[in-house]
Amino acid sequence: MNTQSIINKYYFPGSQLFNIYMSHAEEVKNKALRIAQNHPELPVDTQFLEEATMLHDIGIFKTYAPNIGCEGSMPYICHGYLGRELLDAEGFPKHGLVSERHTGVGLRLEDIVNNKLPLPHRDMIPISIEEKIICFADKFFSKSQVGREKSVKTIREELSKYGTYQVKVFDEWCELFL
Repeated sequence: MNTQSIINKYYFPGSQLFNIYMSHAEEVKNKALRIAQNHPELPVDTQFLEEATMLHDIGIFKTYAPNIGCEGSMPYICHGYLGRELLDAEGFPKHGLVSERHTGVGLRLEDIVNNKLPLPHRDMIPISIEEKIICFADKFFSKSQVGREKSVKTIREELSKYGTYQVKVFDEWCELFL
């Protein structure tokens, strides 16, 4: 099974949610691939990078986010680990890790516990270079404003609401990827 057939299994082509999903995934994919192309010194598996960007948000349909057409029952913050469960079941566990680890700049166990987030109690931090690139590229695009890339300043302001750790990691990625 390829990435498009997995997407089509969970998203109805032509629906509002499918169109938002595909537009967002393409934006993230294009930015991630540009980062990889601009940094040949990084050992990036570009085929995996491309596939994983298209699947990183596969779990959003299970969440409740009516502004983007998601009619599920789970809180939106759960979409990462829900996507991992789906991708694990499809036989794509490496892609599933990207899905689970792309929220914010990754979620530490201490943040999950301290903020009483409705998530499994484990670290969900990007580890591989591909996970980090996808997580970083994803910060530049919102599903509610498809077609518009956020500035570094805007992303830093958004992340600062969650603490200095988030901004510190993002700044490190800016140095590495921009």
